[in-house]
This record gives sequence, structure tokens and C-alpha cells, in this order.
Amino acid sequence: MSQVLEPTPDARDLPIDPEIAADIAKFEVMLARHKAGTIDEDVFRVFRLANGIYGQRQGGTNQMVRVKVPYGDIKPEQLEMMAEIAEQHSRGWGHITTRQNVQFHFVQLDDIPNVMRKFGSVGMTSREACGDTVRNIQGCQLAGACPYEHLDITQWAEATYRHLLRNPLGQRLPRKFKINFSGCSTDCGQAMFNDVGVIAVTHTHADGSTETGFRVYLAGGLGANPHPALAIEEFTSREDLLPTIEAALRVFEQAGNRDNRIRARMKWLVDNLGWEEVQRRVLSQRRLLLASSSWPGGIPAEVLEFGDAPAGRSASVTPTPMGQGTPVSITRKPDSERWLDANVVQGTANGTVSAYAWAHLGDVTPAQFRELAAIQRDFHAGVRLTNRQNLVFRGLTEAQLPALYQRLQAIGMAQPGAELVRDVVSCPGADTCNLSITQSRGLARAIGDRLEEEGLAEVGGVRINISGCMNSCGQHHVADIGFMGAERRAHGQAAPGYQMLLGGYVGQEQAEFGDKALRVPAKAGPEAVVRVVRRFAGERVAGETFRSWMDRSGGAAGIVESDLKDLGAFPTPEDGPDYYVDWDEITPFAVALGESECA
Repeated sequence: MSQVLEPTPDARDLPIDPEIAADIAKFEVMLARHKAGTIDEDVFRVFRLANGIYGQRQGGTNQMVRVKVPYGDIKPEQLEMMAEIAEQHSRGWGHITTRQNVQFHFVQLDDIPNVMRKFGSVGMTSREACGDTVRNIQGCQLAGACPYEHLDITQWAEATYRHLLRNPLGQRLPRKFKINFSGCSTDCGQAMFNDVGVIAVTHTHADGSTETGFRVYLAGGLGANPHPALAIEEFTSREDLLPTIEAALRVFEQAGNRDNRIRARMKWLVDNLGWEEVQRRVLSQRRLLLASSSWPGGIPAEVLEFGDAPAGRSASVTPTPMGQGTPVSITRKPDSERWLDANVVQGTANGTVSAYAWAHLGDVTPAQFRELAAIQRDFHAGVRLTNRQNLVFRGLTEAQLPALYQRLQAIGMAQPGAELVRDVVSCPGADTCNLSITQSRGLARAIGDRLEEEGLAEVGGVRINISGCMNSCGQHHVADIGFMGAERRAHGQAAPGYQMLLGGYVGQEQAEFGDKALRVPAKAGPEAVVRVVRRFAGERVAGETFRSWMDRSGGAAGIVESDLKDLGAFPTPEDGPDYYVDWDEITPFAVALGESECA
């Protein structure tokens, strides 16, 4: 029987925002009804998910708690609370997700209100972090600190978050709804595969005048059937941005498929109605929003108060290249100088710099959380979580970098990682997820180790992403090298395998999904990566992207034929028994899927 953890003596006395407190009180009521058996199990499950509480593969009372970090912006007291949650209520670490949330696993169901209360005391909520809701609002981690941006999207993301959190429109959607912001076409925020993707642009009008605003993309998505997002119009003014987002949400809420969850996302609405009809409905809804008595209208208060002026570009410092395919060149030998080459972003008008802290597989321990908070306070820096499961310190001076490096090195977070091949992204996989087929984290760790051994871990401009199933939580479709977990049958036995994809890309207001390359045994994944990365590093020309190199090398099919074909075969169980045991496992592979809670 699971141990029931009582709230700490002062947990109920923590100062909490009234709306968060009301969410917690409602959860306690519903939890009591669930335990008493007076509400249907499905009703409680839907309610639990809408409050960011997700069931685990391990079953029983084990839960995953996902706390929202809008556009990745995080404060030192929040990092310290995450340390406490990981230490007292979880398994000893937190996990940064590809959508700038933080997840904690193995939290006991009876202890959830206590955990929610602690998060609420530092202004954080798990409300609508899962389920058929408007999920965490994402944004470029360098917003307000990027030399390329047209606008600082920070307050636009904040305004969207505040407007849609607990909004009646978003409580029982046909399926989840994802919104993302980028400040320029580099699209570090990855707006191009979301239900609503917002990219700041500068538009030239017919009379020659220019205006800064946005280009809004709709109906993007990954999963089993990836769709690139489509622009609703050429240019959306700052005044029209929030009504455009709400209009898209209203159309989805009204017309989304509520009979078939597999075809319920915004991308399927375009398939069902046609793009022109979706456009027409969204623009019509936007026009009529002005007639709503509840619509605030105009530029959001957050933007008016804090502004959205771009960081601007230095006249004396060449800006650090950014985005997928960045041709990082590490030329210096000492560890600290290699970190400066790979992890520091320079070139803003005010001369401040940003620096990445690398979190291996997105995992952060209590000691690391606490030291990150201390660094943030001591350096008077901003911190944001990234969609590649790292953290970035912003608003630094050049003089602070050596000390920052030393402190990150002391907690194991100073590896040169940003935009380097060692920065492997993975979903939680079969470690905790009911839907995952394979141990994606184990493969990610094995790939990283093998790249280090081969001296290839610091090759720049290659992204590796891994998902344990077709749902693409690891965003494998848009990686230069992607893996999707799948069951294989070989010599009459089940075995762990992956579909390998090559050439995925997101940037410059485009989304290119990876081409299928080869179905490989899980144990052959690291060797497949090493062969591709080694060849790319040896053949690319200066500044060449992975996709460009791949296309001139015969495409995915050509690379398979010349470099990978022999890796697709399984040895017999007698000759290669380890091929029938997944990474991070010790027993023979067997698919053990649980009841779906997210799909």
C-alpha cells in the first residue's frame, strides 16, 4: 500500500493567490469524492488531467505533476521550491520538458494538494498543463535578449497566458491546444508546428511605410501525422493579435471533432473543412469579438506597462548565430573557453550577454535547482527554460562569465551543449509514460555516451531528438536526426526498435519534417548516429546545414544505402541477446502499454 504523506504543518498557511487556492480546494473536493467512489473514474481522470496531474505507467497512486512555466520565465524562489518538491515528494529530480514545463514523477495522489499548495506559494500552477485545454504558452527563451528579434514577445506571451488561463473557452476543448511565440523568423520558439504559432515580423505597406507586428500561423502539429502551420494572413497588427488567437480558439472549440479524438486536433479541422473555410471562420470571429462585452480590446495591459521593444543589435559586436543549423565552431582548448564558444550569445545593443546551462536529458537535481537559484540572485540575472530542456541566464555582463562558468561547472551544468550534437532531447519514454513503446531516455543516454567516446559530441549544427512512440513528445520529426520508438519482430521475438528520420528542420518560417531513413534495432541507434555525424562533420562545407548536406549526399535513402543499411538487421537471440533487451532494462523486451491519458 502506498504511503499517504500528510501536509507539512505550515503548508495550509502558505500565502497563495486566491484563484490558485480555489483550484486546490476544488481538487481536494474531487479527490475526496474519487476516494469515496461517488464520482465516475473517467470524470475524475478528466478533471485530474485538466489540473496537470497525469497517471504513470507504474499505476496505483503514482502520478506525474506538470507545473507550467509560461514562456520559460522562472524566478529563484520557484527554482528553490522545485528543489523541495523533487526532494520531498518526487524521485529526486525534476524534468524540463520540450514545452518549457517542469515535471515531477512518482508523486502520490493523496499528496497532490500539498504539492499544488507549495507551487502556489511561489505563484506557479499546474492548472491546464495537461488535458483538453490551452497548454503552457511557449516563447523564445531569448525574447528580450536576442539581437535578431523584431519585437520582444515576452509580454505578448504573458498577456496570452493570463487571458486564456481559466478562460471558459478552454476548459473542455475537443483536444489540447498549443500556442507558441517567436520574436523573429529564426523561430527559436518553434512556432511552426503549433495550433497557433506567432512570429514577430516587420511589414512594408503599399505606401512604403513599415509597421512591426506579427505573422500568425495556425493548425501546425506533430504526432503520427505531422502538419506544418499555415499563415492566416500576411500581417497581423499588434492590436489584432490577441483577438486573432482567441478567434482561432473559438473556431476550434466550436468545430473541432468531439467524436474521434484521433482526428480532433486543429490540423484535422483544416483537413475536414478546408483551409479557406478555417481562415474565413477565424477572421469572422475576430471581427465580431469587438462586439463582446467581455473582450478587453486594444494592446494588452502587460505590453503597455512593460513594453515590447526589441533588444536591438550591437554596432560593434557580431551577433552570435542562432537557430537550427547554427554553424558553431569551437576553436579554443580550455573547457571554459569552449563553453564560451558554444553557450554564450552576444550582440545585443545594450551589450549584455546570455549563457546556457546544460541540463543532461532535461533533468535537474535539488542541489542544482538551489544553486541555479543562488546564481540567479547573485548575478541579478533573468532565467528561462528552453525547449531543448536547458536553462539560459540572461542580462549578464561579459565580466560575469568566468564566475558563472565556475559555478555551473561545480554542479555539472557547464558542458558546451547549446546547438551541439551532445544536446540530445528525449521524451520520458517507457520510464514513466503509459503510451511509450521504448526507453527513449536510455537511447538518448547511450547516444550521448557514444558521441563522447568517438570525439564527436561537439560537432555543431546537428539536433538529435527521440520519442518513445509516434506521438512526438520528443519532437523527432523536426530534428536533423530523429528516432521514433516502435516494436520490431525478429526471429519470432519482440524487440525494441526505432524508425530513424533524417533532415527535419524548423526555422525561417518553415517546418521540414524528417524523411524516413531506416528502421534500426534500439541497440544499433548509437552506431547509426555516429556514422551519420562523422560523415556530416567530414563532408560539410562552411556554414552548410545538415539538410543541405543530406540532400546533396543522396537524401535519406542515399545515406542509408551507403552508410546504414547493415544496421537494420537483428542478430538471432542466441548471437545477440542484448538486442532483445531495451536500453535501461535488464529483462527481455515486451510492449506494456497502459490506458491512454493524452491521446
